[in-house]
Amino acid sequence: MPHILHIDASARPGIAGRIEHGSHSRNLSQFFVSQWQASRPADPVTYRDIGQNPPSFITHDWIASSFTPDGQREPWMLDTLAESEQLVAELIAADILVIGTPLYNFGMPAALKAWVDQVVRPGRTVGIDETNPIEPYIPLLADRPRHAVILTARGGVGFEAGGQMAHMNHLEPSLLTALGFIGITRVHCIAVEGQEVGGELLATSVTEALRKVNVLVDSLLATVEAVALAEPA
Repeated sequence: MPHILHIDASARPGIAGRIEHGSHSRNLSQFFVSQWQASRPADPVTYRDIGQNPPSFITHDWIASSFTPDGQREPWMLDTLAESEQLVAELIAADILVIGTPLYNFGMPAALKAWVDQVVRPGRTVGIDETNPIEPYIPLLADRPRHAVILTARGGVGFEAGGQMAHMNHLEPSLLTALGFIGITRVHCIAVEGQEVGGELLATSVTEALRKVNVLVDSLLATVEAVALAEPA
């Protein structure tokens, strides 16, 4: 039974199309989850709204605690890492990570970067082989197939791979790097563009993005069903 971790990172609390100035990334992510649950209502979903409740930024104490080996941490170190432990546990439990996020100033929102910093953890999501100084990092979340679905909204146009503004898009590339570093390499990206332009351009982009989400849900559902059929009874 696949477990979904659903994260929304937009500073806008509402859904585009329902309220004025609503979030298009939230619209995509919630549409993905609703379509999934329509077919598999029993699959567990963990929801975290980091856009409205941002994770803490890492500090000197966090770094010192994180790089102190298990069993050697003092009580204050355990307290310092408590939030990170919760976020890491949610990610490890997930089979499908769904991230709804806008593109802010060519990169990810600060809240999403804070989440990334909290979950990329030595000994928890990435191992370090000190005997191999050339390639010391071991992605610990490669232990089983996990998928990440990155659903984004952009004010401008042409930020897709190969587009005229692609060189200024540091959102998806950064997320792909961070997720791949810890072992999540099956990543699917869908975006709405033209939010600042509006009108027919935005409407067409939204319709196409929702269509792609539907196709992706069907594809991932087929993958889950194929795995289930292949498992011994």
